[in-house]
Amino acid sequence: MLDLLLTPRPPRNRRRNPFWRLRRLFLLGVFAGVGALAAAIMVLSTQIRLPELATPDLNETTFICTAEIESNCTRDLATATLASEQDRELVTYDQIPPVLIQAVISAEDKDYFDHEGVDPYGIARALYQDIRFGGTLQGGSTITQQYVKNSFLTPERTLARKVREATLAIKLEREAAGNKQAGKEQILNDYLNLIYFGRGAYGIQAASQGYFGKNVEELNLADSAYLAGLIRAPESADARDNPEEAKRRRSTVLRRMLEDGYITELEAERADKRTLSTIIPQASRAGLGQVKGAEFGSEYFVEAVRQQLAKLYPDGGIYTEGLRVYTTLDHELQRHAYQTVINELPPEDPDNPTASIVAVDSNGRVVAMMGGTDFRASEVNLALGREGGGSGRQPGSSFKPFALAESLEQGFSARSLYSAPSVIEIEGANDGGVWRVRGGGSSKGYRDLVDAMRVSSNVVYAQLMIDTRPDQVIQMAQKLGVRAELPAVNALVLGSGEVSVQDMASAYSTFEREGLAMAPVLIERIEDADGNVLCWYPVDGECLATQDQRTGEQVIDPEIARQVNYALRSVVAEGTGRNAQFAQAAAGKTGTTQDARDAWFVGFTCDLTAAVWMGYPGSPGEPPRFMDNFRGIEVHGGDFPAQMWSEFMTRATEGSETPCEELPVSDDFEGRVRNPNLSTTTTIPTCPAPGEPADPGVVECIPAPTTVPETPATTVPEADSDDDGDDG
Repeated sequence: MLDLLLTPRPPRNRRRNPFWRLRRLFLLGVFAGVGALAAAIMVLSTQIRLPELATPDLNETTFICTAEIESNCTRDLATATLASEQDRELVTYDQIPPVLIQAVISAEDKDYFDHEGVDPYGIARALYQDIRFGGTLQGGSTITQQYVKNSFLTPERTLARKVREATLAIKLEREAAGNKQAGKEQILNDYLNLIYFGRGAYGIQAASQGYFGKNVEELNLADSAYLAGLIRAPESADARDNPEEAKRRRSTVLRRMLEDGYITELEAERADKRTLSTIIPQASRAGLGQVKGAEFGSEYFVEAVRQQLAKLYPDGGIYTEGLRVYTTLDHELQRHAYQTVINELPPEDPDNPTASIVAVDSNGRVVAMMGGTDFRASEVNLALGREGGGSGRQPGSSFKPFALAESLEQGFSARSLYSAPSVIEIEGANDGGVWRVRGGGSSKGYRDLVDAMRVSSNVVYAQLMIDTRPDQVIQMAQKLGVRAELPAVNALVLGSGEVSVQDMASAYSTFEREGLAMAPVLIERIEDADGNVLCWYPVDGECLATQDQRTGEQVIDPEIARQVNYALRSVVAEGTGRNAQFAQAAAGKTGTTQDARDAWFVGFTCDLTAAVWMGYPGSPGEPPRFMDNFRGIEVHGGDFPAQMWSEFMTRATEGSETPCEELPVSDDFEGRVRNPNLSTTTTIPTCPAPGEPADPGVVECIPAPTTVPETPATTVPEADSDDDGDDG
């Protein structure tokens, strides 16, 4: 191809071409006209008042980086990009390789560094080439004119606009005349950041990434010639769509670079032989576009980040301001969360329920968010409940620690006693009616609140809810971190409200921090394109800090949190959460709703809290599905969710330099003891084993202790609850 372009064109039949006989006269007229036009432009440039030609405010793409990227969040490091119709990343002149500058100058304006904005000879040469060869091989506008046209003028094609374009180009260069070389470099740099290269890429850096998947600094001769050849008509020379035209244009640029003395003939030949297969396919820009880590469900997190940014920049600035967004997502932890779910519940099996995992670190940073397995199939984020486009989920007995915390705050001891039959009926507790609750009885006839938490006793915590009052428990849950609206009903303690997975992870992380609440954040900081910090830790459209330090709010006394933690540790050590055990100290709580529609385990180690929810998401109009016979069992929080929590935590803490050996707990249970006399009452007898005759004189009995897991309470619909009725 290059040899063909270097070979002179064959002579035309000049005798038959009447224009040939008049060529000299015509060309004299052309040059005279060009000269007169140039003279007029020079005169006008001294008379026309120049408008303010400040560098245009260019739209620039926003980059979103994960926690591994601590600074310099660039396109090649970003997990996702947010761009308007103009995908652009500004670069400096020093970042642009000389070979690219040479390619652009040869292709667009060979005398760029010599003229003063307008090149009369270039215009004449372009006209001559057009007349002689019947097609425009070389444009008449200088780079400065092209920059002015794209920055300050309309695209109309009139002589008046052309004159104005040339006049402004001269003016612009005269402004930079104090240091001609630097001024020329700045104009050229602005031009290369401005112009369109196809594929939605504006500016040379976006083009370099869009066609080659690399930064502009890495472009070689063949790459540079290809991009320079795109400038005049980028859409028609994309190598993926029109390889012949792309190769022809690249060869043309190489020939001109050879003629201008920038490269040798050998370099030109080698570059011309380079395959165009190095040009990557055009990336999709639909929705979120390409997201790194999408195979591990990170798109749900990125979309949640985008929604947070939209609250901060409601005017669309997230697509145009060139923000650098440093998020809290840990790629490794996200991968662990995803693999934990799909290993246990492969999504290709349509009968499988799904699960969501949210992990929050000790600074309130959401480090993993398993919101779904296929963002393209469903954008509903299961981790965020209603805020994620779906519905909240009932937490079952994982709500009980909030009632315990409220009781402690009211001054009562965790050693308070409540009767613990197998079934209890509370008059007037169900909107004036009878509230019938079962599960969590004891052969002793009573339990204290710590022991009741261990076995997740519904009957005990139902009574506690009456004493503490639903409205007070709601306030406690909200202080700890539950954002969802909750119904002020007694059955709330058994999980009748709807919460999100992130809600529960956030609230339990407050226990882990000994009562210090920190709103869960997805974004650590936002910088502008120059690296200036604009915002720290935004939540709901507000920046919560002015520096890289979160203080949080002490919402409950640390001693109260430590006592709740003691009870939660017993759940894992010897209660309904035994399947959550792993190599480090852990505390948490199971939760199962009526008919096994939702199952939970929420817990923490020394510096990481995670919530696991399992269930069928459901769709609008679709009847609810239950896990009452999944793989031959009725699912409870103590089996699959607790096992997944253990698996995730094992992976997440593997290789930790400081394993968690001791949690912040306390068994100093001071305060008023409710119902102290229960410990002296006669115990309720144990029910006979299956097949044994029942004592006709026994009206009520406690089931014999077994290893059967949680049993949901049979109660009014809003009192969906969980848990076993034995001693664990």
